[in-house]
Amino acid sequence: MTSVLPRTAPITALPVGWIAEPQLLRGIGSADLVDYRAHRAQSVPARRLSQADLLARLDTAGLAGRGGAGFPLATKIRSVLHEGSRLTPFVVVNACEGEPASAKDTALLRFVPHQVLDGAMICADAIGAERILVAITDHEAQLAVSAAVASRPDAARFEVCPIEARFVAGEAGALVAALSVGSDGRRNTAQAVPPGRRVLPSHRGVDGRPNLLSNAETFGQVAVLVGSSPAPAAASQAATRAPSTTSPRTAARTSTGTRLLTVTGAVRSPGVLEVPDGVPLAQVAEAVGARPSQSVVIGGYHGTWLPAAMLSELTLSAAGLAGVGASPGAGAVIFVGTDTCALAELSRVVGWLAAESARQCGPCSFGLPAIAQGVASLLRATPAGPTATGQLVLSRAGTVTGRGACAHPDGAARFVRSGLAVLAEDVGLHAAYGTCRRRDQGHLALSRSAALSRSLALSEAALSEAALSAAALSAAALSRAGGGGMGMGAHR
Repeated sequence: MTSVLPRTAPITALPVGWIAEPQLLRGIGSADLVDYRAHRAQSVPARRLSQADLLARLDTAGLAGRGGAGFPLATKIRSVLHEGSRLTPFVVVNACEGEPASAKDTALLRFVPHQVLDGAMICADAIGAERILVAITDHEAQLAVSAAVASRPDAARFEVCPIEARFVAGEAGALVAALSVGSDGRRNTAQAVPPGRRVLPSHRGVDGRPNLLSNAETFGQVAVLVGSSPAPAAASQAATRAPSTTSPRTAARTSTGTRLLTVTGAVRSPGVLEVPDGVPLAQVAEAVGARPSQSVVIGGYHGTWLPAAMLSELTLSAAGLAGVGASPGAGAVIFVGTDTCALAELSRVVGWLAAESARQCGPCSFGLPAIAQGVASLLRATPAGPTATGQLVLSRAGTVTGRGACAHPDGAARFVRSGLAVLAEDVGLHAAYGTCRRRDQGHLALSRSAALSRSLALSEAALSEAALSAAALSAAALSRAGGGGMGMGAHR
């Protein structure tokens, strides 16, 4: 079943819903699940597991991190245990969602915080960690988690750490730097920037200790897996039902369980959805009322652009997306409507990514601004054609990859490369005419509030008019090019 909470409720600032039966979001709307007693009333107490038992469960489930990189949680734990022979480790819950297109961790912590706290406690008990640090940028989530912790019998083991919001705040090195106690005896939570070198938190994290640092949803999935809420149904038994009157579809899955998505852009009902892992992208589009789209961005602003033609083929799982060079990333899915100038949207976001860097290394200080400038130049008419400029942008994107102090340049470069490949026709139109006759509609929002509250109430007539206008330009430009294609078409 699909359910979306009524927008008259207090939690309407962050709409949530689900396809099939929810696991992480179970019980939302029926009780105040910030209260520990209410949480316990509908879930069994979190069980203590030995290291071997926890690792066996994680290995069997194949649980990977849900923060972007998709690193197996069991591998992280083994690394911490190896290093933890010297110092007692910390568990760090990373809920610093700097990604404007993602709100899934914020939703968990605002509405079902004990799912995350239970999962973190299960891991802490198994690895022998005494302290659990919960790093959060969203103010309402901070309040909810603080109240949730205060209601727990194990409250003394948790520390809620507000972090100044910025895109790179959730990068592991940045978070370690912000949470480490300085010479003044306080955590430097206002300076969540990468330190200029890559060091694994499992080797040397907060206060020099080994850290099990993972995303908030990942810890929530641990709680589901171990049994603090009902275990996910086997993939062979699970089916999803379309959110409207269409016939049921069965999700092709590579593993059991669910994942959280934040779905925004050209949709009627943006918000956070819990879906079966491997759900068809077309079913998600139907659930949120996606409008006619020219492309879709998977994984957020460090993610991958894909053409709308793939919408009917894709399933949202790591395995399902790997074949097209994409990954679930931060769980953000953004539909780019046919009425917007997608190249302008790409340019605006790349400029924002360049400005959000910590400028701790050459790729961030010089490479990303140069890439942003190059993409912006593709919006202007160029009689010589866009090929040279496009190739220069792609070359710069290749140059910054793998050379930064963190993964920010890599993610931004991936976003640019895939965007230019999908938008080759738009690049050609702008080269020929300086326009595609569409305006930037802001489908790729630069703030979470804009992404989740924006209204896309364009009439079908307006959408058709925009599409016809762009089609006329395409035909004219193709005629001028002698039918041989344009600009960066070779990079599709």
